[in-house]
Amino acid sequence: MQAIILAAGMGKRLKELTQNNTKCMVKVNGVTLIDRMLHQIEKQHLSRIVIVVGYEGDKLIDYIGTLDIQTPIVFIKNPIYDKTNNIYSLALAKDWLCKDDTILFESDLIFEDSALEALISDTRDTLALVDKYESWMDGTCVKLSENDDIEAFVPGKKFKFNEIKDYYKTVNIYKFSKHFCETHYVPFLDAYQKALGENEYYEQVLRVITMLDDPEIKAKRLEGQKWYEIDDIQDLDIAESIFSPNDDEKVKLMQSRYGGYWRYPKLLDFCYLVNPYYPPDKMKDELRANFDTLLTEYPSGMRVNSLLAAKNFNVHQENILVGNGAAELIKALMENFSGNVGFVRPTFDEYPNRYEKENSVNYIPENDDYIYTADSLIEFFGDKDIQSLVVVNPDNPSGNYICKSNLLRLVKWACEKGIKLVIDESFVDFADEENSTLIDQDILSSNPHLYVMKSISKSYGVPGLRLGILASGDAEMIAKLKKDVAIWNINSFGEFYMQIEEKYKKDYAAALVQIRAERKRFEQKLSEIKGIRVIPSQANYVMVELNADISPKELLKTLLVKHNILIKELTTKTNGRNYLRLAVRNTENNDVLIEALKEELY
Repeated sequence: MQAIILAAGMGKRLKELTQNNTKCMVKVNGVTLIDRMLHQIEKQHLSRIVIVVGYEGDKLIDYIGTLDIQTPIVFIKNPIYDKTNNIYSLALAKDWLCKDDTILFESDLIFEDSALEALISDTRDTLALVDKYESWMDGTCVKLSENDDIEAFVPGKKFKFNEIKDYYKTVNIYKFSKHFCETHYVPFLDAYQKALGENEYYEQVLRVITMLDDPEIKAKRLEGQKWYEIDDIQDLDIAESIFSPNDDEKVKLMQSRYGGYWRYPKLLDFCYLVNPYYPPDKMKDELRANFDTLLTEYPSGMRVNSLLAAKNFNVHQENILVGNGAAELIKALMENFSGNVGFVRPTFDEYPNRYEKENSVNYIPENDDYIYTADSLIEFFGDKDIQSLVVVNPDNPSGNYICKSNLLRLVKWACEKGIKLVIDESFVDFADEENSTLIDQDILSSNPHLYVMKSISKSYGVPGLRLGILASGDAEMIAKLKKDVAIWNINSFGEFYMQIEEKYKKDYAAALVQIRAERKRFEQKLSEIKGIRVIPSQANYVMVELNADISPKELLKTLLVKHNILIKELTTKTNGRNYLRLAVRNTENNDVLIEALKEELY
């Protein structure tokens, strides 16, 4: 068996990275793609490696000569690489296709050894390596039968997004038998190129072959093995974290992204917090039905969006402000505070991070569960010189909850002390106590010192829309903040969501019932795991304490590297103590985490 690598392309989408180098000489974590690929092939003890070069071909040949590859290498030059596509490059190697069984590679790939080993070890002699389609993938897809027949090749121009559940992405690694090349691929390659020219793709030949009664080629489905195609600098950035040889560095690179984890193959994110049971399919269908309009039309300005928010939360327009996520509003609000501000620690860091440390007064509950009450806050801050107090309820990461009646006592106390009180109730809808919100016109009007923040992303499961609201009886402050933020700070999708949200209130209520029940089940399952102590939560996450001999950082690393699960460890928030915060996802996802924790901790 031999290998053929197509490496003639120019890689224009990588811009300056391929200005003087061919695409496969781009480095991922300090190692070029071609260096990594050739050494992976070398492990398979193949008879030869045939490489078709073009752009910067001589430079590539010289570079490969420095890599100490023992497998014989044959170079074929494509002199018209800038006028042809990969069908021509493969046609240049067609005589080699008929000499031996072949593993065909495109040179812009990075993959685990296990992906290649799965293809080679499969006893079927002609296979296309494929993976279940995910949103980060681009290029040719296929549809498969239950027994791995390729029912259709789907090129980009034929791609139908309403059929993606049926698609598998070609990894661009193939195993061709010598017989298949002699009787099928090479004859069809010659005919196709003669009829349609040299500026085509070799997959199109496979597309024609799969229409035969006996095409011989089948699909080999990957089962979690990692791979990535490097087309642009974003792909390169992601690949560096996926394939980092240093596990600590991999964790660091992943955490520094602060989201966007849908780009990572099959990653389960237990770090970021959403509502797994909302929005309902009908709402998503309504958003899709209006996609063209929302994409091509300007959103309304702040006045109209405040009106929509006022309608949804049943308050006056002058008492509510809409933000591009709660983060925008937190920044704007904290910048308008002065004097000393009280914080509970640990908490959502966006608040204390937006204020000067020298003017921050921190309360840390003196118990292992980080539990505190309204009375705890009144007692601690009663003799402190603070002008404002920030309370996240339920708190993040502890899940600690102050019931509405006691929270109103805190509101009254703050009024008597002349303290501005910020209550962030981004997670309050998940609490067992219903109707616990302080976004009530009577409460706001009676307490102009009260500011209520709410992240729509977290409660309603739409973080991609970036929506948050701030409500207060302090109409003067609200008006000031409306001038501070951009007039078009909300996009059309967020505006439309607010426009239709009221129609789905029953669905939202049902979703909250589901997540409360799942949280209870999740807490119970976690409590059964050796080495874990569960701290009861009223939010859509659970904080747990690990035994002293279990390192949160090491567990995070193991879950990410071995199980492709991302969690949040809290050592920096809890002065080095062994705590984790685990998001509550749906039952299926939660059970995956439970089993992974059992495997690592038992």
